[in-house]
Amino acid sequence: MLEFLKHRKQPPLSIDKNTPITEVRYVAVDTELTGLNERKDSIISIGAVRMTGTKIELGNTFHQLVKPQSKFKPDSVVVHGITPSDVLEKPDIDSILTDFLTFCGSDILIGHCIAIDMSFINKDMRRVFGAPVSNPVIDTYNVYEWLKMKFPTGSLFSSPLKDISLYEIAKCFDIPVRGAHDALADAFIAAQLMQRFMPALIIARIEYIGDLLVIGHPLEGGDKFKTSTGIANF
Repeated sequence: MLEFLKHRKQPPLSIDKNTPITEVRYVAVDTELTGLNERKDSIISIGAVRMTGTKIELGNTFHQLVKPQSKFKPDSVVVHGITPSDVLEKPDIDSILTDFLTFCGSDILIGHCIAIDMSFINKDMRRVFGAPVSNPVIDTYNVYEWLKMKFPTGSLFSSPLKDISLYEIAKCFDIPVRGAHDALADAFIAAQLMQRFMPALIIARIEYIGDLLVIGHPLEGGDKFKTSTGIANF
């Protein structure tokens, strides 16, 4: 593990922090919501896909529509295309959390701006089980920001963006995107982004999962390491 990163706080790991990032099991996660107010809104869909290193396991997925605990908002329907009738007879979040946790196991969770997804998942986790999800989490956007800092010119990371959305960044890496958001499709896109990032990460000497967890931390990762010198040259 790089000396510069050793002092950073690490999430609990079920594997050795010096495991190569290409050997680690990940679960890409995405949710669709009735809105972005954590207190008033709720989950209406969860999607997840497993990957090991750069290999995405297309036959190993989780996808569930959820009967929400809050009212639909017209502007959110425009985003994800899910209507009240689509989820009227679907299970509530309490009924599917155990299946979701079983699917994730002890794998590392990844997602784009995943702090939003995890805040809603953990709200229900605390209510149902009294504790949040314990898996370590990596934000693909923060990984992108860190790599953009390391490869400022002459690479896909230097491409101009209209915004920081999952779809906008995916287009830079020639990853197909669709119109309306879908939890499973978006989880697959996040997995593909991580797949594209791994060769660049290794060039930038982020070879081990302990280091990736630091630069990909949802709240403390990304370009917040730009003033550090320990890995400035690679």
